[in-house]
Amino acid sequence: MLKTRVITALILLAILLPVLYSGNFLAFSAIVVAFFGAAIWECQRLFKKPLPLLMAAGWAAFFAYLLFHLDSFSTPLLFALCVAFWLLRLVPLLAKGLPPEFGFSNGILSTLYGIVIFGCFIAIAVLFKVSPLYLLSVMVIVWIADIGAYFSGKAFGKHKLAPSISPGKSWEGAIGGGVAVLLLSAGSVYIPALQDTFAVQIFLRKGWLVFFCVMSLLCAASVVGDLFESMLKRRVGMKDSSNLLPGHGGVLDRIDALIPVLPLAVLLDLWR
Repeated sequence: MLKTRVITALILLAILLPVLYSGNFLAFSAIVVAFFGAAIWECQRLFKKPLPLLMAAGWAAFFAYLLFHLDSFSTPLLFALCVAFWLLRLVPLLAKGLPPEFGFSNGILSTLYGIVIFGCFIAIAVLFKVSPLYLLSVMVIVWIADIGAYFSGKAFGKHKLAPSISPGKSWEGAIGGGVAVLLLSAGSVYIPALQDTFAVQIFLRKGWLVFFCVMSLLCAASVVGDLFESMLKRRVGMKDSSNLLPGHGGVLDRIDALIPVLPLAVLLDLWR
């Protein structure tokens, strides 16, 4: 499993990094549309929707159109809606539980989750247009939080974070991930080559207090995204959202923590 996981990761990096740094928006769009279509297909399967492939194709076609018309589309409104959906509907479900698999409420929920996935990928495009480094610098915050949480949980985890949703996660792990993000992002402020990254720009504009608040908020959002997808999979008895990425599961398994983070990060970035 580890060998398969490493090979898949290396192949993805070999494809994604050259595309990111080529500056070719057409090549970038092709990759992003493919991943978005896969994510929506997995989303439809998690909600047991009919014709998931057809639905994914429709979403992907609309997404592809918008990628080339971002300037005429109100992305801040979309990102604000995504944040509102998380706060008002999706986060409360972590405590209340999901509705039955079939019915009106489940249909509404599948649409909301599809919209926040859509918002996440639009945010990827918006951040890429700032610079590839800027996009990666936001993603790295989530990756550091995840890695820090894993090792902190292994070493100190005693108090379960959400035992009915994801038994392996602990409060100690979540806190450890947050501490790792705060320390490493604070250290990046003093590295000249990283002055054009998201974390450093937040610091330069707003100072240390807002910097620590923003980094902590993004870490918390990443945990929420991870837990919500875990809850969806547990409801339908799926270990992974799909097998599209050998050793890693599906696309949603790789981006679940990014889904609430990226739209929120763009909104915070617009706060000048």
